[in-house]
Amino acid sequence: NCRMFYFFFESRNGAKDAPVVIWLTGGPGCASELALFYENGPFKINNDLSLSWNEYGWDKGSNIIFVDQPIGTGFSYSSDENDIPTDEAGVSNDLYTFLQAFFKEHPQFVKNEFYITGESYAGHYIPALASRVHKGNKNKEGIIINFKGLAIGNGLTNPRIQYQAYTQFALDNKLITKEDKADIDKLVPSCLDATKTCENEGGDSCNIAADECEQIFSSILSVAGNVNYYDIRKKCEGSLCYDFSNVETLLNKKTVRDALGVGDIEFVSCSNEVHRALNQDLMKNYEGDIPPLLEDGIKVLIYVGEFDLICNWLGE
Repeated sequence: NCRMFYFFFESRNGAKDAPVVIWLTGGPGCASELALFYENGPFKINNDLSLSWNEYGWDKGSNIIFVDQPIGTGFSYSSDENDIPTDEAGVSNDLYTFLQAFFKEHPQFVKNEFYITGESYAGHYIPALASRVHKGNKNKEGIIINFKGLAIGNGLTNPRIQYQAYTQFALDNKLITKEDKADIDKLVPSCLDATKTCENEGGDSCNIAADECEQIFSSILSVAGNVNYYDIRKKCEGSLCYDFSNVETLLNKKTVRDALGVGDIEFVSCSNEVHRALNQDLMKNYEGDIPPLLEDGIKVLIYVGEFDLICNWLGE
């Protein structure tokens, strides 16, 4: 009953041996089209909804996949809401099934090097998917994917470290004062205790951990004011701190939906339903998936933008 929607762009320079790259947008529950049209895809959306080439598009050096995931995100859907995953095991299994279908549909790319990339909440997605692909290859499940590496940009992988880093990052960047930091730091011990309980017990304790730790972040924002927590040099515009109305307008045009074959599905930038489904996954730590990959020769790149507050470099 599940259908996963994706865009696939072959390398702009036509190189037959260019790697295949999959991009995973964070959220959780934010559509890959945000990256496609506003970040590293081949096109940018102009205000008149026309498209222009993105000179920094990753398709210049790769064959790139932008997939709407988890199920329920963007144009990906299921007729059964229970198919929306609630943890990374579910997310990674769905993506592994998608990749098997992708390479079956595009067998000419099976031999190309394959890389998993993404940002923000993909700090959860990527280690889990990388482990799933690596396991599938070792067990000779289906098509062997030529998996070579992963890249995580400003990722949330270990919440326990990230939440501790918020106040120091905010102080260093003059978002709060030393006095503010001292007050907000009083919230850290209960956050750490709750996170440890989440790791040990799971379930509802992870909801409690998310609530406890989120108080640190919200307290900083209450002092810092209308700051864009993805780029503290800017002001926050709208619920996502950026204006994505153009992509929603474009992708909800009937002519565009017909061309994409998505029927009458309404496109929204980020799905609250998917976000809620993964609430107990938020405070889980996935850094343990990385060392076994490194030991088996999988390349790992962690890169960061220095002005991102929400997944800042101090907490990487």
